[in-house]
Amino acid sequence: MFNLKLNIMRKLAILFVATFWSLLVYSQEDIPNVIVKDLQGKKVNIQNVIAEKPLVVLTFWASWCKPCHQELNSIADLYEEWNEETGVEVVAISIDDSRASGKVKSLVAGNDWPFIVLLDENADLKRALNITNVPFLLLFKNGKIVHKHVGYTPGSEMELFEIIKKNTK
Repeated sequence: MFNLKLNIMRKLAILFVATFWSLLVYSQEDIPNVIVKDLQGKKVNIQNVIAEKPLVVLTFWASWCKPCHQELNSIADLYEEWNEETGVEVVAISIDDSRASGKVKSLVAGNDWPFIVLLDENADLKRALNITNVPFLLLFKNGKIVHKHVGYTPGSEMELFEIIKKNTK
């Protein structure tokens, strides 16, 4: 009798975890309807940004995050080649609050990043996508998340490019 109850409890726990996990994964598949700002303060709907291209990399970063700067500089060095070969658009989303937006603008100008940079000053997009750590990178194909990556190590941009190329087919 005890074993039967234990088996039922295990099955219920597995069912609960599977249901919760599928809801979590499904909820992150679609582009959230969130407004962010460009560097001039103009409001931008992230759905429109992602819908403009079949392949879009969203990379979340912060002005205080050194690995974020390394990742963005590495992507900037390769961006033109990536864009020409695959048509991928890179969008860097700063999670700095409104008090630090001046620092963000100067970092972008100083690094001459060739891609779109947007500000998520209220962390609305960050929350909508359940992002907890930066750098955090998402690859969207036709508006759906097809790849996620947390953190940065030198060379991971080349791994990302291979994933981008596989998703152009």
